[in-house]
Amino acid sequence: MRAVLQRVSRAQVSVDGEAVGRIGHGMLVLLAVHRDDEERDVSWMGRKLLNLRFFADEEDKLNLSVGQVGGDILLVSQFTLYGDCRKGNRPSYSRSAGPDQAQRLYEQLAQDLRASGASVATGTFQAMMDVELVNQGPVTLLLDSRERL
Repeated sequence: MRAVLQRVSRAQVSVDGEAVGRIGHGMLVLLAVHRDDEERDVSWMGRKLLNLRFFADEEDKLNLSVGQVGGDILLVSQFTLYGDCRKGNRPSYSRSAGPDQAQRLYEQLAQDLRASGASVATGTFQAMMDVELVNQGPVTLLLDSRERL
């Protein structure tokens, strides 16, 4: 799994002009599923998202997790994060999981995060979405379960 995390003061995802997911202060997660991902990738990503010290403490150091600041998570599927642009001018998505596998693991991650007590909003899987955000900092990080060692 590959994720782009952005610390936001607010974020929203809309489909056909209608908001389907919205958060205030928290973390926007754009998530792609790799064709070789399994449940262990979901578990790793979930732990990282919940425990990553991504938010500033009283000394303005990135020392607090999303839960510690009472933040929300907006989880949005984005298969294009596995786009391979090394050859030619048209990205290849051969490393991206197929829709059934990707949806299953995406939904499992959302469920696991909620089961851990996180407030999680989502986009609509495989829909054309408009994502709006106000990035705080800006703070943006990349996570990849394939590079966890």
